[in-house]
Amino acid sequence: MVTYQDIVQNETVKTYIRKADETLSALGYTEHSFAHVGIVAKEAGRVLEELGYSKREQELAQIAGYLHDIGNVINRVDHAQSGAVMAFRILDQLCMEPGEIATVIAAIGNHDEKTAFPVNPVAAALILADKTDVRRSRVRSKDTIAFDIHDRVNYSVVKAENVIRKEEKELELHLAIDTEICSVMDYFEIFLERMMLCRKAAEMLGLRFRLIVNEQKLL
Repeated sequence: MVTYQDIVQNETVKTYIRKADETLSALGYTEHSFAHVGIVAKEAGRVLEELGYSKREQELAQIAGYLHDIGNVINRVDHAQSGAVMAFRILDQLCMEPGEIATVIAAIGNHDEKTAFPVNPVAAALILADKTDVRRSRVRSKDTIAFDIHDRVNYSVVKAENVIRKEEKELELHLAIDTEICSVMDYFEIFLERMMLCRKAAEMLGLRFRLIVNEQKLL
């Protein structure tokens, strides 16, 4: 059985993650390296754990989370689909069971908001984990926040946390934003599509999605 640690320790995976982040750095994107994929993997697994999914489903979500951005080594455009194909090759070579490969690559291939859909619980957990990783440390240079809205929004986020309320069947994204750096409207300008996708992902898991910014409920 292929484990999450097998993926983390795989030298090919390490190379693809590192090179993909170098590509995105050249293009001016925020950090997509080991910190990002590690956070996404951990959060995707946690979401399914809290909702009572099996240990193996949690681990598949972690694997999908760790591999989800490797397609950026080819091109940012269609990186979800190219990443899914790359992940298939890696997992097939490691002799992962075909049904599990299908679950992981479906999640990866459906995580980018332009073509995304929570086609299974692993995909839903990946979407929620990926789209809510908003934090100051993803900004590569403070010099860019004056003219790059993506960097400004990420830099303004002091804290981001997903809270699952099982009894209420709700998933709340709590954000603390420094409004001296970025307005709430700036956040919505670039992240509204992502928040709508998070709503779909939460619904796949039987939850209502709520967005709370600076203790004000907005969605």
